[in-house]
Amino acid sequence: MSGGTGPAVATGSVAGTSRAVLTAVGKGLLNAAITVGIVLAAWQALIMSGKISPYVAKGPLDVWRFLFVTDPDARATAGERRELLFDLAAVSLKDAAIGFVVGMAIAIVLAVLFTLSKTVERGVMPLALLLRSIPLVSIAPVIILLTGRGTTASVAVIGSIVVLFPALASVLFGLSRANRESLDLVRVYGGGNLAALLKVAIPGALPSLFAAARVSVPGAVTGALLAEWLSTGKGVGGQIVKFNAAAQFDNLWASVAIITLVTLLLYNVVQLAETVVLARMGMSQSQL
Repeated sequence: MSGGTGPAVATGSVAGTSRAVLTAVGKGLLNAAITVGIVLAAWQALIMSGKISPYVAKGPLDVWRFLFVTDPDARATAGERRELLFDLAAVSLKDAAIGFVVGMAIAIVLAVLFTLSKTVERGVMPLALLLRSIPLVSIAPVIILLTGRGTTASVAVIGSIVVLFPALASVLFGLSRANRESLDLVRVYGGGNLAALLKVAIPGALPSLFAAARVSVPGAVTGALLAEWLSTGKGVGGQIVKFNAAAQFDNLWASVAIITLVTLLLYNVVQLAETVVLARMGMSQSQL
């Protein structure tokens, strides 16, 4: 009797996990659709308010026609316009990826060091808080002077600063909520602080790690656009100023729309990965 119960329980557990994952995926897709719908509605409402000249303001339908409908009198086809703007967006996403990876890596390393050593935390945290309180635009010239204008290093530093501090706060919060009984159990069996961190604190901090990654996606894109505007002159951030100066408002709105849409999609992809992983591990976002 007892021998036949195990497989049935295991099957039920797998089925329950699968249902949880499917539910998470469904909710993630629904949230993504709702988010995009809200953004489009707010955009259209702004255009219809009449506070911006129709010559300057372009709505969702205007951008759609610009990207996918070729006017016989236009200088460029819709395909050529899409190629130009998608290439700019690809450069910005590459710069954002650099800032995201560097910023998240530094945040995780600092959070681990702060957790292992209060001396390191007391020595580094005041400097981090001071740096956080200074507007990035004001210290960007110094960063560019040290790293070089138009370099990948300047993109990495500026982008990572935008990502670093929110991610550091989230990861530190997750590590600080590690189960004390589990930590004590590891130490009773001879494990040190590092073993307790690896076996208990970091797995338990997964919801906070995912939250940090999710919040860092728009931050990384913002940092990339700022770095392009101030340093490289490439990508969407560098080209927006040129579009505005040349009164190319269709290109301006379309480029902003593309990078915003991609950012929303990436945010929801990370959120979907978060819900799926946490559902499979029997954890939830409510543990934050």
